[in-house]
Amino acid sequence: MFFSNFLCLSLTCLSDTCLSVTRLSVTRLSVPVGLSVTRLSVPVGLSVSSCCVGAEPGRHWEEFERLLLPSVMDGLLSLASRLMSRLSINMTACLSVCLSVCLSVCLSVSLPVCLSVLSSLHYEQLQVCDDVTVSLQCVSLWINICTDSVMLLLNDAVGQLAVSADEAVGRAAVRLVLLIGGQLEPRLQTLLLRFRGQSSDRLLDKDWRGRGFDQEVDQLITLLRSVSTEHVQAACVIQAAWRSHCTRRRVKSLQRAVCLLQRRYRYLSVCLSVCLSVTVNAHVCVRRQRARREFHQKQRQLLQLLPPGQVQAYLAECERRAAVLIQSAWRGYRQRRQHNTHTHTLQHTHTQQQAARTLQRAVRYFLKRRRALKAPPTPSLWIGQNGLTDSRRAELKRQVDEHVALHPGSVSVSQCESLHAECERLLVAVLQSRETQRREETHRQALLVHIHTQLEQLADAPSLSVVTATDADMFLSPSAPVAARARQSHNATLQAGRLPWWRKLGDDVTSSPGSTPPDGLEAELGGLFLGGGAS
Repeated sequence: MFFSNFLCLSLTCLSDTCLSVTRLSVTRLSVPVGLSVTRLSVPVGLSVSSCCVGAEPGRHWEEFERLLLPSVMDGLLSLASRLMSRLSINMTACLSVCLSVCLSVCLSVSLPVCLSVLSSLHYEQLQVCDDVTVSLQCVSLWINICTDSVMLLLNDAVGQLAVSADEAVGRAAVRLVLLIGGQLEPRLQTLLLRFRGQSSDRLLDKDWRGRGFDQEVDQLITLLRSVSTEHVQAACVIQAAWRSHCTRRRVKSLQRAVCLLQRRYRYLSVCLSVCLSVTVNAHVCVRRQRARREFHQKQRQLLQLLPPGQVQAYLAECERRAAVLIQSAWRGYRQRRQHNTHTHTLQHTHTQQQAARTLQRAVRYFLKRRRALKAPPTPSLWIGQNGLTDSRRAELKRQVDEHVALHPGSVSVSQCESLHAECERLLVAVLQSRETQRREETHRQALLVHIHTQLEQLADAPSLSVVTATDADMFLSPSAPVAARARQSHNATLQAGRLPWWRKLGDDVTSSPGSTPPDGLEAELGGLFLGGGAS
């Protein structure tokens, strides 16, 4: 109690001192001295504001809020207005001091102080100031006051929710937070970010559900858990970019790791294959040496069993066989070398001959073209050429008659007639024999068709255990070969009718009776070809 009274008295003295120093600095002193005194009075005002913030007036709180704080604010605002009037003299120093005074006002603000500040004439003078910095500082003053007040209220409400267990206190705190959220909806996300990390939604769900105001609790939980769509999208974009970056790094590292593993695996595979091949070769060599050693041991044992007189003969035979083997290997090597040399020589000779033929062909073609260019053009040989007149025709006829008279023929006219008659007789005989040969050839081809058809039927015939009378009659009746022959003849006739005109000028217009029609003819005509053509 004594400390509270002492603090109130001290604050009153400090405020009066500040006001007197301010008035003295502004009215009576010269400009430099007044500015220095003003600078000295600013720390005093800041100290007064700091003392007002932490003061506990006790039972004198009404005098403290209604008399002391307004008088302190009036002195600080008066100091700020005086400094504003001195801006034209020393702008930098006055602005710094004015900002310090505004900070002091911000520290000591409360509801009665706000009313006192808004109704003060000195504050109106600050508002009508032409300087941008002073106007900006006035606006920032109220922004800081409002933000600090809201944050203090939110801190108080959250603290009551965390500490108190009374239903009335919880209901009032929840309604206060909802009211602030409804009034400050544009700044709601910024304000709630300070309380989302403190598990406020779990605290409300655990401690304050079932107390009779579940609707308000649900609204507050929804409000706390709400996040703007832009923040969600930005977070998704950042997370996707980070995941893609991590994935790309992992893919690159995986690719390098896979390449390293594959390289190592290939190297180990090659080493293993080399080791296996070396091991196998070593085993093969060991087995060969063992077999050769056993063979020589067995041969020595056999030689020991032979009589002494036959040993030399056997050794001589072995030497002869070895010499023959060496000589045969040498002859083979020599023949192969000679053959390779001869083959190379033949290839070289063949290349030279081919080049010579190519050159000769080109030279002959060149000379032929030169001769053709140098030769005079030959006149046309037809009768209606230009320059062949009636006199020329008579001269040519006379030359022909003279040539015939000078070179008479060795055969007379009667001999020519008899020769023509003999030729006609021989031609008739040949034609008659050709007809007979054609009938024989047709009969022969029919027999071949019959034989081939029966061979195909025998190849496709069922086994004797399942054969029927119908199958046996098919082999005994000649109707199937005849039908096959008719079908082939019909197909050959159709094929001949489809030929172009220049293919129909000779005797071989129709195909031979034994010829096989093309593959697409049966499919085009819609029939089924029965085999039997003679090859």
